[in-house]
Amino acid sequence: MRIDINCDMGESFGPYRMGEDERIIRHITSASIACGFHAGDPRVMACTVELAREHGVAVGAHPGYPDLIGFGRRNLEMAPGQIKHDLLYQMGALSGFTRALGMGMQHVKPHGALYNLAARDERAAGEVIDAVLSYDPELVLFVLAGSLLEEMAGGRGLRVAREIFPDRAYLSNGQLAPRSMAGAVIHDLDAVCSRLLKLLDSGRMECIDGGEIPLQADTLCVHGDTPGAWRIAASIRQLLEENGHDAMPVRS
Repeated sequence: MRIDINCDMGESFGPYRMGEDERIIRHITSASIACGFHAGDPRVMACTVELAREHGVAVGAHPGYPDLIGFGRRNLEMAPGQIKHDLLYQMGALSGFTRALGMGMQHVKPHGALYNLAARDERAAGEVIDAVLSYDPELVLFVLAGSLLEEMAGGRGLRVAREIFPDRAYLSNGQLAPRSMAGAVIHDLDAVCSRLLKLLDSGRMECIDGGEIPLQADTLCVHGDTPGAWRIAASIRQLLEENGHDAMPVRS
């Protein structure tokens, strides 16, 4: 089985450092790069794209709400059409750096609160899909596995990559447990790997509110802002390789 390991990265801003991109890049196959709205800036975007090129890692846009203070994890009220236009703006910004370095963009992955909203809200999902289709219909859209966005995007002809979060707890409705809930972020590395191995073997994920749900994974996410994220990525890659899976970008 071929499976991608992606990381949300390029989230530093000005003199403020976020994450350990130089360490984690060695263990992933795709980089979802912040585009300046929730994190990142032009210099950080340029450096992160160059870092990905140096290590043979595929690049995608990681657009979010215009919310630097809240890191894109707050729900914002958006006028009709604004999500589409904001995504187009951010994809265009990142593609300027990929083109300058002779690279292409592989994927688009909404960030934070926007990602969670698009997973369950028809209007938000439609605007995300409209943005990707109008910008480049060959891009892969990273979606929460089993979500409304997966269903809608596939129905409109977009290629999707079903995303799983090994270090996040799931609810029995298939949504990620909100970060405000105790246990929503799993810090124990052994627990992360145990849950992932069970998912790969059985196609089922344990839920924090009881029971299990069926899920399929095309790409596994590691959050670059999680302390020690590079260790999580390294352990996940080792687990995949030891169990006969090939870590590869989704469009390889």
